[in-house]
Amino acid sequence: MKKEELKEFLDKKASLYENSKFIESDPIQIPHQFSLKEDIEIAGFLAATIAWGKRGMIINNASKMMALMGNSPYDFVLNHSEDDLANFEGFVHRTFNTDDFKFFIQSLKNIYQNHSGLEELLQIKDGSDNYKTSIHNFKKVFFEIPHSPRTQKHVSDPVKGSASKRINMYLRWMVRNNKKGVDFGIWKTHNTAHLHCPLDVHTGNVARKLTILNRKQNDWKAIQELDITLREFDKKDPVKYDFALFGLGVFEKF
Repeated sequence: MKKEELKEFLDKKASLYENSKFIESDPIQIPHQFSLKEDIEIAGFLAATIAWGKRGMIINNASKMMALMGNSPYDFVLNHSEDDLANFEGFVHRTFNTDDFKFFIQSLKNIYQNHSGLEELLQIKDGSDNYKTSIHNFKKVFFEIPHSPRTQKHVSDPVKGSASKRINMYLRWMVRNNKKGVDFGIWKTHNTAHLHCPLDVHTGNVARKLTILNRKQNDWKAIQELDITLREFDKKDPVKYDFALFGLGVFEKF
């Protein structure tokens, strides 16, 4: 398939899958329960954090997280007590356990009280066109308060080679516009052109079959390689193609 034909094919698939029906089976439905900016940010971050495994299980467990916070995540983060955190006992999603969940709440409180919130903290501030350093610095701040070393594995670091799939997915949710009702577009200080495709097994395999990705590992170098083509296809909104690659892999078994 020629590049022009491939772009046209992916444009059609991106348009096909980016609609309200996509939300019904995707973890993005969790932040869609809220209208307050900070509620959307926090609900989205927590849902994205546990977004690995079967989608139904992710959605169920993310819903439990919201219920444990009284379905008011921002208020809970700022005003929770130790007794409130005690109610988390028994929560687990794969390797993300009660202690991890408690720490995430405490760290988010520190971020909103002392670092102006998630939008500010994840901004690109090094003059680059990518989130590599931004995500790395975000992780440093996230773990600046006392924590268990084991919890660090739940926030990835592209400087160490990770594709940072879940954070890149979260950034897509917050930054891309909401014209089609899927992503939110509430982070006006970020630039859609700088986003990266959330690279997982599905998107990676489809990208390789379409020959827009050659690297075998799903790591940050693969992200950089994929960026080149997707930004060539649409320099202002390269990550719209996440819907195409994911839809082809999950829904069409491409």
